[in-house]
Amino acid sequence: MTESTTAESTTAESTTGRWRSRLAELAAEHGVPGASLGILHRGELTETATGLANVAARIEATTDTLWQIGSITKVWTATVAMALVDEGLLDLDAPIVTALPELRLADDALTKGVTLRHLLSHTSGIDGDVFDDTGRGDDCLEKYVALLDGVAAIHPLGATMSYCNSGFPLLGLIQERVTGVQWDELMRRRLFEPLGLTHTVTLPEEALRFRAAAGHLGDPPQVAPQWGLPRSVAPAGLICSTVADVLAFAKMHLDDGLAADGTRILSERSAAAMRAPQVRLPDPYLLGDAWGLGWVLSGWAGRRLYGHDGNTIGQSAYLRILPDEELAVCLLTNGGDGMGLYRDLFSEIFTELAGVAVPEPIGPAGHPVAYDPAELVGVYRRASTHTEVVDRDGTLVMRIRPADAYADLAGHEEVECELHPVEPGLFVTHREGMKDWIPVVFYTLPDGARYLHHGGRATPKAS
Repeated sequence: MTESTTAESTTAESTTGRWRSRLAELAAEHGVPGASLGILHRGELTETATGLANVAARIEATTDTLWQIGSITKVWTATVAMALVDEGLLDLDAPIVTALPELRLADDALTKGVTLRHLLSHTSGIDGDVFDDTGRGDDCLEKYVALLDGVAAIHPLGATMSYCNSGFPLLGLIQERVTGVQWDELMRRRLFEPLGLTHTVTLPEEALRFRAAAGHLGDPPQVAPQWGLPRSVAPAGLICSTVADVLAFAKMHLDDGLAADGTRILSERSAAAMRAPQVRLPDPYLLGDAWGLGWVLSGWAGRRLYGHDGNTIGQSAYLRILPDEELAVCLLTNGGDGMGLYRDLFSEIFTELAGVAVPEPIGPAGHPVAYDPAELVGVYRRASTHTEVVDRDGTLVMRIRPADAYADLAGHEEVECELHPVEPGLFVTHREGMKDWIPVVFYTLPDGARYLHHGGRATPKAS
């Protein structure tokens, strides 16, 4: 070993040790039982882990532990969709009913008009939080999509952005139809194998071959009663992986569709299209300010990033990519205030490596804000939740209650919280166990319909 190689190895160990220490300190501060952190900077990978993958079983979290990456899965599904566009098997702007003629949605206009672009940019209007379990068979996506004709549209096609889990099982079924390959196998063939991923799976029985993290709920954290989401929503959020494998996927996007061995996964054109703005977000404060074709887009002090978050039952995942610095950072967690850990840790990492920090979250105005409560109070309703905004002695209070079908699902508890004004139409609220304020936006579409935007979802006012 040469002196330069020894020096590089010592530097890498020092860097890993430093971030291992900060990860451990901040995870403890935010009540996170276990976490794994990966930093890819100009081709150099740093990975570390801390805490417990399972509190009850006292299983240590390591860098080869598998975590549920949740909705980061959507970008993987979107990547395969764009590869199929490259091959001419799908068209971004053709009605998807041409590939799936039996499709029946809430109304004829939606059925005949919805496109792949709508699904990837979350502008279809399909109610996004339908988590019906249609079994463990390979036909689960077909059975799931058959249920969507009974799900009311929450906004006109393309009228606004509302985060849509439901659109991705639909997309997964379309991929199965045009390729003749079942979705889990399609992910393996199109992404896992060509990217050389050794610790990435879609099924729980596959995850059992590895050390796997359990989700945790409550304070102190207890192992969640359910390990994961139903297979029927797999294309929306069922991939399990490690930070190293997630960052290999991110590196492919940084390299405009090329795998590390030179295999082309995606055309340069499609890779660029995925991170090009498609729709502005009604709430530009929580997730990002725009959506691409799969990626969430955001600006930090004038620098443009793309990424995605993921949340399952007691697990949270965070991925941010700063292309002008060739920097990608992934954090995988299994309980506690994952969002607070992400914000503090990523601020340190991005400040040190790129001179840019995570923007400070918005908070209450700190001064009187004029607004008319009568325009805001009322019931706002989607398939999974009923939200009521009431005026309680001059303070707006938001009560969120899960619909009956989801009342027993972990993570869907009834919530009541005060709304604090920032400016007319924009409020913030606190959730128990979370450090940061969460935005709540009230807005009106050109047709006069009133909406509440919270957690990335547009919820129409029912009364």
